[in-house]
Amino acid sequence: MGDLSEVLKKMTIPKTNGDGPRPPRTGRPDDSDDRCGLCQGRGWVSRYVPVGDPDFGKLYPCQCQEARIERERYGRLLKYSDLGSLTRFRFENLERHGLSGSEASKTQFLKAWEAARSYADAPRGWLTFVGPNGSGKTHLAVAIANHCIENDQVVFFSHAPDLLDHLRSSFGPTSEISYSDLFEQVRDVPILILDGLGSQSATPWAEEKLRQILNHRYNAELPTVLTTAVPIHELDPYITARVTADGLGKVVELAARVEADPLSDMGRIPENMLRTMTFETFDPRGNKLRAEQRQSLESAYDAAEAFAEHPDGWLVLFSPGGKNVDGTSVGMKTGVGKTHLAAAIAERQIRAGQQVMFFFMSRLVYDLRTLFWNEEGRYGDMFQRIMNTPLLVLDNLRTSPRFHDVDVEGNQRTIYRRWLGGSPWAEDTLYDIVDHRYNNRLATVITSPEDLTTPQGPIASRIQDPTISQLVRIDANDYRRGRP
Repeated sequence: MGDLSEVLKKMTIPKTNGDGPRPPRTGRPDDSDDRCGLCQGRGWVSRYVPVGDPDFGKLYPCQCQEARIERERYGRLLKYSDLGSLTRFRFENLERHGLSGSEASKTQFLKAWEAARSYADAPRGWLTFVGPNGSGKTHLAVAIANHCIENDQVVFFSHAPDLLDHLRSSFGPTSEISYSDLFEQVRDVPILILDGLGSQSATPWAEEKLRQILNHRYNAELPTVLTTAVPIHELDPYITARVTADGLGKVVELAARVEADPLSDMGRIPENMLRTMTFETFDPRGNKLRAEQRQSLESAYDAAEAFAEHPDGWLVLFSPGGKNVDGTSVGMKTGVGKTHLAAAIAERQIRAGQQVMFFFMSRLVYDLRTLFWNEEGRYGDMFQRIMNTPLLVLDNLRTSPRFHDVDVEGNQRTIYRRWLGGSPWAEDTLYDIVDHRYNNRLATVITSPEDLTTPQGPIASRIQDPTISQLVRIDANDYRRGRP
């Protein structure tokens, strides 16, 4: 990453062998028809002025180069911003009232949208968005960044944990940029957007670096945009004091906290999982793995990370039985990292501002059944949300909901697995969800302790369809067993 001034100054202008100021010449017979009539393809012109004029001998970019220079300038600003694929998040494709069904939350989001748009037009002071994951904080912050870049302003965007990881890695001897250069550029960038404040590792070193960056920007009154899912009063008091400072800081909430609706938590991934189950914290070395086992775990990691960047179709992570590291046999394996990878996909998409619903299968069935019997109208609303959410994660799915047993008198009886809630109704409900998402090719992540390549039935059939599903087998040892 170069010096900020160099980002703006380095504009490539085509060279030529011109030998002095003169009016534009007419093209020669062998000139191509698409060559500029002013500069003859040189890319610059000199003004026809008498000797002694201040413009005598100076070269200026031709008007045919202005569009190219503007594109290059925008490209440099965009590259410096580190937005990557987030350039698609703009005010133009953001619903001004948000996506919540609550009128109170819609009103709250509109206020946040208006505050973001006003700030993007004239970035001054600090603007902090507070709200639960998936509420649109990141989209608003990135929309500000894209708007500022289009207005030729220098912006740097980073997720708080990623920024601290980059700073740590810059201490290494193989780092392409020195720690001091990176630290100073983040600290002094004209507009800083820091996403996910409060989700970083709370080590003394991380807290100190973050304090230094924010304190410098506070004292210099440099425009800064922050997003956090943590209530302001639960942040580091040192940072809270600056975020809420009179005359500099403005805090905007994206969800009406007066709501105490239990439905608002359905499908929300727990905060502790978002903090601890990320790609960065996943250990692909596993637990005392053989070479082929490690390859299995690494392949699952690569597949999950690729899916997190571009969710399309279904990703199915499954771990059938085998032997644990201690030699014990198991019918189906747990603790091999399936849930961790699924949560990491959810975290990456939430960080990108996408809607995600995450369900442990036992909890999904229980919650839906409770709604169905007690609040049928709201059950329909929630059922539609689950079927149509852009990314759905179903953790610990089992495709064999029923099995038969014989009682002491020799009579056959059907037993329903506990995770299905104890009735065929749950099986039918799950089928409706899976079938809808299959037909509409909606991004879905499924984890299962079963061998999903062998079961029969309507759910298994859809999961096994290679035109939509990528089935990834994890043949690894339980992380929790036999480790020192």
